[in-house]
Amino acid sequence: MKVVESLIKLFKEKFNSEPEVVASAPGRLDFLNTHQDYKGLPVVSVAINKRTYIAVSATSNHTRVVSVNLCRENLPCVDTFDSRNPALLGGGWFGDYVRSVLITFKDHGLNPRNFNMLIYSDIPIASGLASSAALQVSAIKALSELFGVKLEPHEIAELAYRSEHDVMGIPCGRLDQYGSAMGGVSFIETKPPYKTRTFMTTMFDLVAVNSGIKHSTGMIHPVRIRELSQGIRELMLNPHLPSKLRSLLSEDVYETKWSQLNLDELDPFLRELNPVSRKRILFTLKMHESTMLAIDLIENPSNRVVTRVEDFLVKECVSCLEEASKTDNNILRAIGGIINYQHILLRDLYDVSTNELEEIRRKALTAGGVGVKISGAGLGGAMLVLVENRETAIKVVKEIEGLSAGAWPVEVDEGVRLEKSKSID
Repeated sequence: MKVVESLIKLFKEKFNSEPEVVASAPGRLDFLNTHQDYKGLPVVSVAINKRTYIAVSATSNHTRVVSVNLCRENLPCVDTFDSRNPALLGGGWFGDYVRSVLITFKDHGLNPRNFNMLIYSDIPIASGLASSAALQVSAIKALSELFGVKLEPHEIAELAYRSEHDVMGIPCGRLDQYGSAMGGVSFIETKPPYKTRTFMTTMFDLVAVNSGIKHSTGMIHPVRIRELSQGIRELMLNPHLPSKLRSLLSEDVYETKWSQLNLDELDPFLRELNPVSRKRILFTLKMHESTMLAIDLIENPSNRVVTRVEDFLVKECVSCLEEASKTDNNILRAIGGIINYQHILLRDLYDVSTNELEEIRRKALTAGGVGVKISGAGLGGAMLVLVENRETAIKVVKEIEGLSAGAWPVEVDEGVRLEKSKSID
């Protein structure tokens, strides 16, 4: 609560009054089924204990938003506007993340009033840890409480998604917003009604790594979608493709029924495709199959499921299991093996790794990491390291020092929450 106490003190200094509401939301790592949301397949997020905190109070004057982090960096850090007319300014202006929330409120029949807002985040910006989603999720929680509107976490997540995707025009999926709002290890369906299943676990610790390599999601996703569409088109033109398989396909990759496709049935026809599209389709099916195995293990941690996972890995990637064998915890070893397997798929079938990322991964495994994979679009950005305990996490951080722009030991955390409110004081 020290962060909350400090934020309340700063709020008093800035606005000469106590905040009425303080809310927070976590950052997240992309845990499983990376690159699958734009195909309509479920994704799995893990919330981490780096959070964005927002304090608010009502005012009769214009809305005033202040970012503590930006002020400390001597950057423009104050946004002033009327909540009844919260037009976006563009150009990467930080206040647009709050303005877009208000526009989304208005689009959904909510009439926001003016307020004072103070933002503080311990999520490193542009590190691949979903700092923008955490900002919007916590802002929606704080403002809805201030305005007397009760929203469930999944409603907050959907409003945050619409705020960033529809209003700001950022080409994101729902992973970040739902992962931040729901917390824990969250299995997120990416087709309506966007159901989620959340598991709180203390089975493992994590290291979040910012590779420091700049990348553009907008330059990766459209290319992979194009390659997948080309492969599906070639499949559908094959006169020997059984009608049962053909009925599951669509050139719109989001509409293809990936989860119903059987790789053994499809494989003879995949061999006739252009090599790139074949790899992309193999990636999609193998990634999803391994994710469902891992979720089954997290949901039902038993020796029976561990054996299923290990049998799968022995067939698909025995080295992935061997890399995870530095732990005596058989459940953690199986999850780590899946994490390693999914990285190999990202590297070899989706071509989104780099030499620099591979060196970070090698060093993290050497230092005791059980599973290491790309977190996000790849070609840079973030990486996730699964470890058995905080002591190992610290060793990993020291081992990769100098290879990355930053690495932090983190734990699985809960989702969006109220830290202070009149209703709970």
